[in-house]
Amino acid sequence: MPHRLIPLLVVALIGNTAHAGPWLREKGSTFMEVSFASNYILDTTRQTYLEYGLSDKTTVIADIGMIQPRNAEHGGIATFSLRRALSAPDATSKWAYELGAGVGWAGDEILPHFRTGLSWGRGMSWGETSGWMTVDAAVIWDLTNAQHVSQLDATLGANFTDFTTGMIQIYTAHIDGASIVTLAPSVVFNPQKGGYRIKLGAESELSDWDNSAFKIGL
Repeated sequence: MPHRLIPLLVVALIGNTAHAGPWLREKGSTFMEVSFASNYILDTTRQTYLEYGLSDKTTVIADIGMIQPRNAEHGGIATFSLRRALSAPDATSKWAYELGAGVGWAGDEILPHFRTGLSWGRGMSWGETSGWMTVDAAVIWDLTNAQHVSQLDATLGANFTDFTTGMIQIYTAHIDGASIVTLAPSVVFNPQKGGYRIKLGAESELSDWDNSAFKIGL
């Protein structure tokens, strides 16, 4: 497993990362999502995703994921990135790039990696319903064994009411000549008080429906 550590961890955690697309945080503002996912054989993943507006043009991102297979070694991956805008603040279509670095681990094995990313997004409307669409492309470069994972993810979201939002997300990963596609529908509930949202969803690998998981996020 050591020479495949980073690719395996990235693939295992696909679908758990919150994708904010190309939008930046206002200076001094913070966003955090904590999520938990489990399949029927109790393989679990946990994810903590944090954004902080360092300035109006730069957002700092921390993405930390842990995987706990029931019958295999536990591991995780942590990446710290900067997101910068490529488009004008008033542009209809938004573009941004990300540069980051981090480490993956499993047992005593620790491998550093570098991340490059490009995001596109825009707001949309259908009658009285508002929504958005994003496309996120990224490459995770393993700096020890010269391996990499290519990702291309898409999100379509719609604000049904002031309290409910629906999302359809597709996550794809390409590794060692093979591709993995994961479908992730979810519903986000926005309570009237508390300043938080609750996310309920599912994730299913299209080539292996038995590899499906339930996800809850806050």
